[in-house]
Amino acid sequence: MIKKNLALAITAALITSPVVQAETQAQEAEWGIAAMWRTANIPFDTKGGDTTVSTFIPMMFFKNDYVFLDGTMAGAHLYKTDDKQLEFNAITRMRHIDIPADEQNAVGGDTADYGLQMRYNFDPVWHFDSELMTDGEDRFHANFRLQGLLDYGDLEVRPNMTLRLKDSDFNTQYYGTYRDTVDNLSGGLDYSVGVDARYHVVSNLYLLGSTNIRMLDNQAYHSSVITERFEGEVYVGVGFFNEKKKSTSKAKQVSRDISTKPYVRVAHGWASPSDMGDILTFKGKRDPYNNQVSSVFYGHPLTDELFGLPLDIYLSPGIAHHWSSEVQNGATEFVTLIKAYYTIEWPIKMRLGVGNGLSYIDNITYIEQQEMDKKEKRASHLMNYIDISYDLSIGSLIRKPELEDLWLGYSLHHRSAIFEASSQFGRIKGGSNYSTVYLQYHF
Repeated sequence: MIKKNLALAITAALITSPVVQAETQAQEAEWGIAAMWRTANIPFDTKGGDTTVSTFIPMMFFKNDYVFLDGTMAGAHLYKTDDKQLEFNAITRMRHIDIPADEQNAVGGDTADYGLQMRYNFDPVWHFDSELMTDGEDRFHANFRLQGLLDYGDLEVRPNMTLRLKDSDFNTQYYGTYRDTVDNLSGGLDYSVGVDARYHVVSNLYLLGSTNIRMLDNQAYHSSVITERFEGEVYVGVGFFNEKKKSTSKAKQVSRDISTKPYVRVAHGWASPSDMGDILTFKGKRDPYNNQVSSVFYGHPLTDELFGLPLDIYLSPGIAHHWSSEVQNGATEFVTLIKAYYTIEWPIKMRLGVGNGLSYIDNITYIEQQEMDKKEKRASHLMNYIDISYDLSIGSLIRKPELEDLWLGYSLHHRSAIFEASSQFGRIKGGSNYSTVYLQYHF
């Protein structure tokens, strides 16, 4: 319930907060999208098994005065002082459970923590965070983190140091429990140091990397299931962000005017047991149980170009309702993605669109569950989300200029787990596809 409520709250904030600015905002937003590969050592005693584990992580970045997406963290600003020195935020952050990859599905993959954050900004370079977090099962920990932002032109470096105070339940669950062994541990205090780096290559292209090492407390280290005192991780990847020369220093909001308009999209679609390739090549089959979905998406303009090409790029949060049928109960799906459109002007105005993001569903649908049952896998509520679309301007089609901002189109609503490569999606292969038709209006 906590996960659903927080997903709903953040999705609602992502939808409503930019709408407040829509009438006045016509500037490029602070945004980014990245693909990262994480490798970490396994601190548990695997009895001669794997000692490291890796996972692929798609990431989104966005920031305004109301909400933010920051890779593996998302949140909403609850309060800021007028000078922005002190702020309070509601946040959720992914936390990896580093065990062998072939064991992750059985325990549910990674998890997410939820809580409150107080940030004190000493100056534009350094800030200090105090966080109180829970995993949703009343296992608590607190983080106290000092982090900086050092700008060396094309290279940005973010050093950090964190103290983490864990209660007994948290320590027992995540450092005293493994396979069939449970050690009841007291609470503890561990600490970590790390650095994140971003290097501007050219235009919107960046290289990304980070590393972090944590020293476990005595309680965790002396658990019978733990063999390593230190937990280490390394991230490497690439990303697309605001072009460096167009950004102001210290990660402030960029100010380039853009022509892209916000939109609202209303869609309805039908499930298919076929995979994405078959559907896009017109070989898809209809779901015999006629499972259907309806959705509403908001598109918040980010920029109108990428690598100098005319691409309209949006942050697009949305909510989808999966209708009940003879084989499933109703479900609510929360989606956030970054989507790009390329417009073709001749002979009528048409667009191709592609987007990638995250999808969380509160009740696994039939189309996904039956596939996991066949594979004897545990389904994942959180999955990667892909949106591929084609649409036509109604005004351009019927020669009515006043309707050129109204579009009729087709979209593939796709949830997947990236071929067992991602621990946060439960190390599964499969997902669901819905072919949808939609009306989209830009205002």
